[in-house]
Amino acid sequence: MKKEYDILVIGSGLGGLVSALILAKEGLKVCVLEKNNQYGGNLQTFSRDKLIFDTGVHYLGGLSEGQNLHQFFSYLDIMDELELHKMDEDGYDRISFGNERIEYPHAQGYENFVEQLTAHFPDEKENLENYCEEIQYVCAQFPRYQVVGKDTYNEEILHLNTKRFIESVTQDKKLQAVLLGSNFLYGGDSENIPFYVHALTVNSYIQSAYKCIKGGSQITKLLIKKLRQYGAEVHKHSEVSEFIFNENNILSSVKIKSGKEYIAGKFISNIEIRSVMKLIGEERLRKSFSNRVMSWEPVSSCFSVYLVLKPQTFPNFNYNIYHYSSEEMVWNAFRYSRENWPETYMLSSTASKHHPDYAESLTVISYMDFDEVKSWEKTINTVAEEHERGLKYEEFKMGKAEKMISALEKKIPNLRHSIQNIYTSSPLSYRDYIGSFEGNMYGYMKNSDNPLKTMVSPRTKIDNLFLTGQSVNMHGILGVTIGAFNTCAEILGKELIDKRLKQMIKMNEKK
Repeated sequence: MKKEYDILVIGSGLGGLVSALILAKEGLKVCVLEKNNQYGGNLQTFSRDKLIFDTGVHYLGGLSEGQNLHQFFSYLDIMDELELHKMDEDGYDRISFGNERIEYPHAQGYENFVEQLTAHFPDEKENLENYCEEIQYVCAQFPRYQVVGKDTYNEEILHLNTKRFIESVTQDKKLQAVLLGSNFLYGGDSENIPFYVHALTVNSYIQSAYKCIKGGSQITKLLIKKLRQYGAEVHKHSEVSEFIFNENNILSSVKIKSGKEYIAGKFISNIEIRSVMKLIGEERLRKSFSNRVMSWEPVSSCFSVYLVLKPQTFPNFNYNIYHYSSEEMVWNAFRYSRENWPETYMLSSTASKHHPDYAESLTVISYMDFDEVKSWEKTINTVAEEHERGLKYEEFKMGKAEKMISALEKKIPNLRHSIQNIYTSSPLSYRDYIGSFEGNMYGYMKNSDNPLKTMVSPRTKIDNLFLTGQSVNMHGILGVTIGAFNTCAEILGKELIDKRLKQMIKMNEKK
């Protein structure tokens, strides 16, 4: 017996799960297929030495009451069960350069943000206020960023360039570098990237910054729990290998690797856009569309080192550190030289469960080009499909970890004495576990000269196939969540989605 569904979602990343839940809440019969052993895409966690590590999501913004992600998650009914820990209000991110001891804070709350940085830049208060005002103005122009409201882009804003904007706000080179210090969150390019990407990213965290206790996978678990409550099916180890079209060029079903077929009225792809294009088949796509997507440049990938610490030897810190070898490095941090790697890194710590003043682990991430691991690109290694990559690969990773620890020791002398175990992940790990092209962190590079080049409608030329996820428009937890609501608005109608969200906002206000 072949089962039939109203909606089949391919891929269980955040975009796929949120889309599935919005539609299941409307009474549609929904099924989600995931190729890996673990659901959740970038939300996946893994365990080493009985400790939990995040692969992609290290902190979340906009989750305080009344803020946008809080409202979206409330609508999905997962907000109340999330276990969160608020980060340091006077500096959830700290930016540092070279051998300087100063760490420049990004604080929560716009007034506090200005106040904390004015302490370091006393002549720049007005410029900082202008910066904050502009960030909020740009965010207000975005569809769904305010949950309900605008449904068209202000095209002028899409063309604003981050570098030109920051240079217009302040002449102080150090302050420019500090304001751009967390650009790791959008791939480390501040020269070409549209200012809206910077604004949407930074605004969320200035509103509020939280860590997920026990890792980002709790978001996945809650979404799946809700999906099952609404009668949806979720299957792992189910890699879609074929799209089946009827004579009218309508997608009628998909086949997974085991040969099982799934029939549905509509389909949502939450997988990498190049992978879905292969499944559709070039002959069904407009040449201009294929060429455009193939010309996109992936955002850099990264190399992560996970340090398990000896108990009660290292003080915990409730913020992230973004460190650069120099102020100039901030502008395009992803362009590193292999000899001097890592020239920049993001460092975060996880508090020990029993002794929260101490850290149980550290995670440190730096940029890495896929080219560095190209000689192993034919190998695949996941829990679902285990293959060793060989001794040379292990040596390569340990060599990188050693370089990373040496770089950290310049900032944290004697760190080595606290390290119990070292684990790593490379662009290949991200590619295999998350399915991103060449392990890229955030989809594809955006450019203020041609912002529409990398924007894709959730609607495809195939009437019943829709797209969602980070390679379609915005990345990050908030960007992907908004994207999923936009995808569902194409299926259910914008009016219905707006109506549901307004009802939820009204109910919350009454509470």
